[in-house]
Amino acid sequence: MSEADAQLAILIAEDEPKLAALLADYFGAAGYRTRIVGDGMTVLPELRAAHYDLVLLDIMLPGRDGRDICRELRAFSDTPVIMVTAKVEEIDRLLGLELGADDYICKPFSPREVVARAKAILRRVNRPSESSAAGLVFDDERLEATHKGHALDLTPVEFRLLKTLSALPGRAYSRRQLLHCLYQDHRVVTDRTVDSHVKNLRRKLEQANPGEYAIDSIYGVGYRFTLPDKG
Repeated sequence: MSEADAQLAILIAEDEPKLAALLADYFGAAGYRTRIVGDGMTVLPELRAAHYDLVLLDIMLPGRDGRDICRELRAFSDTPVIMVTAKVEEIDRLLGLELGADDYICKPFSPREVVARAKAILRRVNRPSESSAAGLVFDDERLEATHKGHALDLTPVEFRLLKTLSALPGRAYSRRQLLHCLYQDHRVVTDRTVDSHVKNLRRKLEQANPGEYAIDSIYGVGYRFTLPDKG
């Protein structure tokens, strides 16, 4: 693990002390810093008070349900979340709830598998800035995006919108999900605000790269980023 990776921090929200300690040991051996919280009421205050690169979030926490925590977290943060459940049959239901989690794992599990899944997510989100859409590069500090070396004239909101959509071409995002990524200052805006930003982003992408990318509307859902078939 690189020196930069070694600074990554994992919040383990788990009320079983032995399991939490075991996970902390495995993550520590892999080079990550960890903190354990065992009460659902303390998870969000901890995430607001300190920076974490990933949250391992048990659903059945005392004080507050992990699903509610994940929903509220997505209102102010895109920190990756791996949800943990003790019920196999609950996975499909969770996937249908659009909680905003990045992955789900069921107890009992192998700690090595949990670390491996976390590494995969962190590799994806911490690759600065190379999008899975070839040629797009994002500078998070400057909030600037380039395509094949040419700067795109984007507002900060358009920057976040393009980065979110292009990270997973073909994935459908609801307007509500996109709003969680676009605004980080708790302002009150409507879902339709996304439509205006998408319209402006489409225009700028077409001007800079005619026919290179597309942002498709999905009726009743929202939007997705696609790479047109060049034939």
